[in-house]
Amino acid sequence: MDSTTLAREVFHQDHYATQLTGIVIDNVDDHEAICSLAIDARHRNARGAVMGGVLFTLADFCAAVAANSDTLDELHWVSLDSSIHFLSPALGDNLVAHCVALKTGRTTSLFQTQIESPDSSKRIAIVETTMVRV
Repeated sequence: MDSTTLAREVFHQDHYATQLTGIVIDNVDDHEAICSLAIDARHRNARGAVMGGVLFTLADFCAAVAANSDTLDELHWVSLDSSIHFLSPALGDNLVAHCVALKTGRTTSLFQTQIESPDSSKRIAIVETTMVRV
C-alpha cells in the first residue's frame, strides 16, 4: 500500500479534520504532505471569508500527516507549538495546504505549511509548527 493510501486510512480516524471539517489527504511523501479542502458555508465567517480556525485546522492536520509520514503504523508526532501568519482572505471555494519539513530531529521537528487558494492563485497563510515525538 502506498503512503498516501495508508495515510488516508490511518487519519480517517481524525473525525474532526476529515469528517466534520472535510479535509482530504491528496499526497504524502517523506516528511511532506498536501491536503485540500472544498469550502462551503460552514467554513465561512460573517464577512464571507474562511474562518481563521479552519485555516489553522487545515495546517495542523497537514503538518501531522507530514510529520508522521514515515511512521504511519504508529503515530509518534504531535504539535507542540504553532504560529500562523494570515496573508490574504480566503474567498474562493478551495484551499490547498502543502507542508514540508524544515528540520527533522530525534525529539522535535519544524514544519512549514503554506495554504493557497487555487481559485485566486493567492497564498492565504503560512504556518510554522514545531512537532514533538511522544
